[in-house]
Amino acid sequence: MNTQYRQGDVLLIRLRPRRWGALTRAERVGGRIVLAEGEATGHAHVIDSPLADLYQDRLENRYLKLDGPAQLRHEEHAPVALERGVYRIVRQREYAPKSNRRVSD
Repeated sequence: MNTQYRQGDVLLIRLRPRRWGALTRAERVGGRIVLAEGEATGHAHVIDSPLADLYQDRLENRYLKLDGPAQLRHEEHAPVALERGVYRIVRQREYAPKSNRRVSD
C-alpha cells in the first residue's frame, strides 16, 4: 500500500518510482507550488521549496515531485512533512445526488 498524507481536502498518495509518460510542468504562483486554493477563504495548500516541482498529464492528473524533504502548508492546518518522492495529488469531492463539486476550504 502506498503512503498517504491528507491536509484538509487535499490527499497526497506517494507512488513507487516508475517511468512517466508525457508530463507538463506547472508554473509556480508567487514562487510557490499551489496544490489547491480555497474558494471561500482564499487560503491555499502550498509547497514552498526549490526542491519541488508540479506536473500534470494529459488526463489532468497532477503529480508532485520532491527531490528532498518539504512541507505542505496551509493557514488553517498543521504543516505536513513530506519525504523525497513522487506523489499523486487528489482533491476531495463532495457528493450531491445531482452533481459533484470540489469541497472548498
